[in-house]
Amino acid sequence: MRIEEGVVDCGRKKMTPVCPFVKAARPDDGSSRKPASEPACPVVNSNNKQQQQQQQKVEAKCPFGYDSQTFKLGPLSCMICQALLFQCSKCVPCSHSFCKACVSRFKDCPLCGADIEKIEDNENLQSLVDRFIEGHARIKRPHMDGGGENEEETEKVETQNDKRVIYEDVSLERGAFLVQQAMRAFRAQNIESAKSRLSVCAEDIRDQLGKMGNTSELCSQLGAVLGMLGDCCRATGDAGAAVAYFEESVEFLSKLPKDDLEITHTLSVSLNKIGDLKYYDGDLEAARSFYFRSLNVRRDAIKHDSNASQILDVAVSLAKVADVDRNIRNEDVAVGGFQEAIKLLESLTLKPEEAGLEPRLLSVREFLKSQITEKQADDLTV
Repeated sequence: MRIEEGVVDCGRKKMTPVCPFVKAARPDDGSSRKPASEPACPVVNSNNKQQQQQQQKVEAKCPFGYDSQTFKLGPLSCMICQALLFQCSKCVPCSHSFCKACVSRFKDCPLCGADIEKIEDNENLQSLVDRFIEGHARIKRPHMDGGGENEEETEKVETQNDKRVIYEDVSLERGAFLVQQAMRAFRAQNIESAKSRLSVCAEDIRDQLGKMGNTSELCSQLGAVLGMLGDCCRATGDAGAAVAYFEESVEFLSKLPKDDLEITHTLSVSLNKIGDLKYYDGDLEAARSFYFRSLNVRRDAIKHDSNASQILDVAVSLAKVADVDRNIRNEDVAVGGFQEAIKLLESLTLKPEEAGLEPRLLSVREFLKSQITEKQADDLTV
């Protein structure tokens, strides 16, 4: 049993927006009630009961969300993964269109239920999606006719609204919009779609870096996007490409000041993910090197300002390094690492607002104690 670093939530970077789908609770539209002292009208009560029964009936739902208070799917989105269409394909004979990777899992149309006789490319609709991305979603803008004699003047005539994407019922920054679409596709296991959107975003950020230099914001954004591309490659089993993306992510994140907790967290996670891939490839020395680098990043972070989540991260890093030490027959060092992690967690007291961390705390603590117990059992056997 090992503690493996999970997929980075694409939202750990500044470039990631607050979830645009969260709606404020609607105020209660109930009418004013009569005082309790007044006799209740039996006719009114009867009508109210009928109304309540009618409201309890399940109403028909629009699959694209236009009958609800949740976000709406746009006309260029796949109903299955809820991201922009990628490799758009239509079902025959019903002609409903979805991403190829999404609809290939079905024998019946997910929208109308008709049998799918075959799937054909929908080049016209895909062309429309591609034009939308090029004209409205990319950070790098195409030249606008009559906007200026050169690219610099063209950028000056853009209004603030030109820098945002308004689609469905949300408005996001251009780069954030592409990342959002990639996250939706990734969650739905449409990995190639996610990689495509992230690759476009990474290309545009690199273009911005060439013009503006290595600013903290751009390096942070590119580091996050490259980390997500690494997650995509890892999900498809391409360990070599995943390591390359994670290493490049580490390169950009290492250029940034370490006083940003989000940056240090993502940097340490990327280092751990490289360590995980090296570990499973059998290169234990390389794995330990990356785990140890991650441990140092996390230790440095809690020197300035620590919270429960960060302390848990340090304990996890200690466990990773100790686990490799045990595998390379450095048992005394391994036990010392596990004991240091246990001592660190024993001194941790969760605040009421940190109660959500308790399951993770208990899980890590149980793992660490099991490693010490395992060593003691082996000693008794010998």
